Amino acid sequence: QVQLVESGGGLVQPGGSLRLSCAASGFSFSTSAMSWYRQAPGKERELVAFISSLGGSANYVPSVKARFTISRDNAKNAVYLQMNSLKPEDTAVYYCSTVQRSARVWGQGTQVTVSS
Repeated sequence: QVQLVESGGGLVQPGGSLRLSCAASGFSFSTSAMSWYRQAPGKERELVAFISSLGGSANYVPSVKARFTISRDNAKNAVYLQMNSLKPEDTAVYYCSTVQRSARVWGQGTQVTVSS
């Protein structure tokens, strides 16, 4: 079955960096667009970044543009989110996601906490 497993979250000080990873299985990864979402406490889940199936196109929510970079390795069935210059407002659970057979699929999420 379709499976997405995130890793790489943790506690980091403001201004620091983290790299999230998502391992995908159970579907044709190289032909699937991938996304990262996040959900902060008391807020709705929001799209953070999107990358096309071959990695030629990427989009970001304005609040993370120039700080975050989404990438993928189709040989490893993995998608990444490099997060630099982290701010307290980036604190959230981050989810890897894709759409398969018209249904959105989610990983279990990884917690990112930005605090001094």
